[in-house]
Amino acid sequence: MSRNRRADRKERRRLRKEGRRPGPPGPYALLPWLLMGLGSFSNLFQGETPNPWIGGIGLLAFNSLYVSVVFRGFVKEKRESPVSYVLLGAMAAITFGLAIGYGGSWLLFFPLLSLACGTILRHRWLAAGLLGLAVAACLIAVWRDDSTSTPWTLGYGTFISGAVTAAILTLSETVMELRATRQELARTAVEKERLRFSRDLHDLLGHTLSVIVVKSEAARRLAPRDMDAALSQVADIESVGRQALTEIREAVTGYREGSLATELDRARSALTAAGIEPSVRRSGPPLAPQTEALLGWVVREAVTNVVRHSTATTCVFVVEGTPGRVRLTVTDDGRTPAAPPTPGIGGTGLKGLTERLAVAGGSLEAGPGPAGGFVVTAELPADAPGEPGGNGSPAPGS
Repeated sequence: MSRNRRADRKERRRLRKEGRRPGPPGPYALLPWLLMGLGSFSNLFQGETPNPWIGGIGLLAFNSLYVSVVFRGFVKEKRESPVSYVLLGAMAAITFGLAIGYGGSWLLFFPLLSLACGTILRHRWLAAGLLGLAVAACLIAVWRDDSTSTPWTLGYGTFISGAVTAAILTLSETVMELRATRQELARTAVEKERLRFSRDLHDLLGHTLSVIVVKSEAARRLAPRDMDAALSQVADIESVGRQALTEIREAVTGYREGSLATELDRARSALTAAGIEPSVRRSGPPLAPQTEALLGWVVREAVTNVVRHSTATTCVFVVEGTPGRVRLTVTDDGRTPAAPPTPGIGGTGLKGLTERLAVAGGSLEAGPGPAGGFVVTAELPADAPGEPGGNGSPAPGS
């Protein structure tokens, strides 16, 4: 158990570290780029811009639209809204108007417009938009013949601004999706382990307690007339209890591996103590460990049901194997149990076994036999794959 506690502490530390890990950049990371407009503001302040009120209104409108578009670009629903494209179009109109009218430092609005495009546009629309803006910026700079702006540098900066922004945002979204997927996988793994432990505990304790009850009744009946036989039954109870403790520990750690031969031996002992004559017939090649483990669970559940619910006098186990498939049939001559809640499959234990075998490519059928009694038939691939959570452990979803 100390090993489990150490693993739990390690997992908690990992989760705390995961929670402290910085997230992807947000819209605030793109606001400092507005400082590129300081040159235009300086021109307005120093009176170097004709019709400064037009430039002032354009600068204020551009900055407001930039902030709005950038914040919308980080919310997928808003980014794909038509409103975002309208705002982006308004930004483009203002940028072209100011660049054509004033030139100089006002041409630096093109990289900012490209950056805003990188937050909104995707795929071929992004490529076409950035390329168009870069070419337009170059042509306007050449037409204005401004010494303050090198046309090719301006065009390159315009294209790169949007491309890098789009790449970073796409990568950030991918990272967030991967983190969410990782958390979901961790929750799923925990749920699978809980289901595995719940199912193992049901199967282990159900069978073991049934055997203990049967042997206790046998000891009580034998005590008045044969104390040695009664003590033998008590010794068996002690042995079964110790074995149950071992199996529960193995179930907790997830390393329990069943064996068909072992389960058949235990079945003989439990059935004999209950006054039921067991019979075992095996044929075919040796089975893979995973297949033996799954069939061992079937034997355990079948014996538990025979001891608990039937008035059988005999119980026959038949294992028939071929190189490709193996079939286990458990037949008793007791009374047929009441109709199960699910057609063809009995209580919780048999339902869980059906799901286990289905995961491994097998099947389980349970129902009245043609000559009376009850028949459980399990069929599996000879090399059935192991289930998640340990050898022979349950599959998720039971």
